[in-house]
Amino acid sequence: MSAVTDPLVWEHVQPAAARRLLTGAIDAFAERGYQATTTRDIAARAGMSPAALYVHYPSKERLLFEISRYGHNAALNVLRAADPTTSLPERLAGSPEQSTPSERLRSLVAAFTAWHARHHTIARVVQYELAALSPEHLAEVATIRRAISYQIEQVLSDGVADGSFAVTDLPGTTLAVLSLSIDVARWYTPHRGDPEALGTLYADLAHRMVQA
Repeated sequence: MSAVTDPLVWEHVQPAAARRLLTGAIDAFAERGYQATTTRDIAARAGMSPAALYVHYPSKERLLFEISRYGHNAALNVLRAADPTTSLPERLAGSPEQSTPSERLRSLVAAFTAWHARHHTIARVVQYELAALSPEHLAEVATIRRAISYQIEQVLSDGVADGSFAVTDLPGTTLAVLSLSIDVARWYTPHRGDPEALGTLYADLAHRMVQA
């Protein structure tokens, strides 16, 4: 069982039948794509009848939205936890740990990359099936995506301010750095290496991109 479909990850989804449908949808969407996946496919993976799906979710799109919202929030939380200047205990203490922009960028990219490798199945769905979301649901997910971009853009901006980074296009560079990590979900399989080692490699690559 992958880390993505570990029941502990989805224990907030109740009842258990709804959770089975959701994890079945993740695997189906990642394997076949949203458009090619039917409600029958999802129900079969959950060991349920197609009609049972509608007891818990009004539509296939709603399943995608729940997956996308949860996955994006999980990725955002990983970034926030990786930056000592935004971690909750230090904010509450009123004395954020002093880290350089270079150290922060490395920490964020390493964590974000490793997350996309460890959770490549759900990451593949949340990153590459956005077009299937309804306008209302896409707008909600887009808000989380902007928060994700902000985490990287703020570190880059701080590095430019103190002279450690040479970045002439802040939004474009932010997108490039994020894309490095996100693309891992497209090709990663467990035999391709350790997620943490991959995170360290990508952190070094991202840092080289912006060094002054």
